[in-house]
Amino acid sequence: MNTFGTLGKDKQRLTALATLTLLPLAVACGSEDSGSDSVGAGSSASVSGVHWAVDDVTVDGKKNAAPSSAYLWIADGGEVKGNLGCNNFGADASFADGRVAFDKLQATEMACDGVPPKFEETLARTLAEGDLTSEVDGDNLTLTTKDGDRVALSKQEAAPLKGTKWTVTSPDADGKAHLTFDEKTGQVGGSLGCNKVKATATVSDGRITLGTPSTTRMMCDTSLMKTEKELLKLFDGTVKYELNHRNLTLTSENGESVSAAAAG
Repeated sequence: MNTFGTLGKDKQRLTALATLTLLPLAVACGSEDSGSDSVGAGSSASVSGVHWAVDDVTVDGKKNAAPSSAYLWIADGGEVKGNLGCNNFGADASFADGRVAFDKLQATEMACDGVPPKFEETLARTLAEGDLTSEVDGDNLTLTTKDGDRVALSKQEAAPLKGTKWTVTSPDADGKAHLTFDEKTGQVGGSLGCNKVKATATVSDGRITLGTPSTTRMMCDTSLMKTEKELLKLFDGTVKYELNHRNLTLTSENGESVSAAAAG
């Protein structure tokens, strides 16, 4: 397991997450043979290879809604990748008797706008509770601790670059900025947070060449206008794009990145 790099400047947040990366997570007792579990009971066969979006986490009877970017993915070999809402994490998973345990959990330490630090800590600590009962019901997965705390997840299909409404998550625009790439017209359109935008968009070999943007001329509050200026830097040039299931990252020629999540 590789240790994720340390990023961000929010010391309080980093301290909390750094503590989580050092938690010794319990390994499930008994055989790790996934074939011994029934699919309905939440065996590795029914849980692995699926992108599970985190819907909410319930601790001490209090339900906490998850950010749209939070997810969990388990490879057939037990390697775990996911996102706590802002920070990415990795771990190892083992299965036994309808239960799953996560070992060697490590997370990045970024400070992101719009994601409460306490949610990330709550999710990470719940996953770190040792043997979790794993129950699959159709497209839904529930992980339950011995104390009854629960992580509710649902299956999500991958989103294509074109035709998907991509809601910008960073820089933060309070969910008001979004972009959609139209395959038929060869354009991108949407909102910069305040003003509407449209431009040509040519996609090729992991890159998107964006033309001169056409925008409306409204004035909004200072924070949204600041975000618009950052997003406009993507245009009149070529950006690299990275598509990770339902998350999109656009990186400009000067190295600045914009993150977005598939809406809905």
